[in-house]
Amino acid sequence: MAARKTPGLRSLRPLRALGACAMVAVAATALTGCSTVGKANDEMRSTSFHSSGGTTAFAGGWQEMWWNPDQGLRLKATWIGGSGEMYCKDGTTYTSAALLANGLTEKGRSTTAPDRLADMFVVSELPDDADCDTYFKVPDQVERASDQDRTIQGRNAKAFTIEAAPDATDTYYVDSDTSRLVLMQSERNGRSSTTTYDSYGKNFTISLPAAGKTMPLEEFRSQVSEG
Repeated sequence: MAARKTPGLRSLRPLRALGACAMVAVAATALTGCSTVGKANDEMRSTSFHSSGGTTAFAGGWQEMWWNPDQGLRLKATWIGGSGEMYCKDGTTYTSAALLANGLTEKGRSTTAPDRLADMFVVSELPDDADCDTYFKVPDQVERASDQDRTIQGRNAKAFTIEAAPDATDTYYVDSDTSRLVLMQSERNGRSSTTTYDSYGKNFTISLPAAGKTMPLEEFRSQVSEG
């Protein structure tokens, strides 16, 4: 997942010209947005769900994700010429050799995993004590975008946007009644994707790779060829 960038601070000069009531209204709107995002993230962390859609990470890519708060996260990705999976539990990730190799290649480090690693998963720890919700949480830095509110499957959804990086924007749509994330649209370097979120509360079984099918990152690096 691409590192998120805090949007630039808006100029404070226009606020000085606002009356006291107007300033209170602006602050209330900001607090409402923060509250909505916080509730959405609480819902997602504590409730199982499924998501599916395109991805800007791979050319021609598609991915599905399942989350069970007690069992962890599973992601399945496909791209032109390949597929792979990733699991996450308690801050530890298990990435299939094919998926990791393709991800490195997309970042400009041409990497090929040998066939003998086809069913192996590379184990690594998320940085800075991050947990598995880093793969789906709505960033705290999003800004309310009421002009982009829309109706999704007959329900009102509030829009929140963030400039994730130069030439990269994410827009999140949160159900106004349930505070659940229902849709995300991303634009990155000319690629676009739409992800839908559903099946909240359904019982998904997620089984991590067996110990005999895992390997440390250093071992993976020693067995792949990099261009």
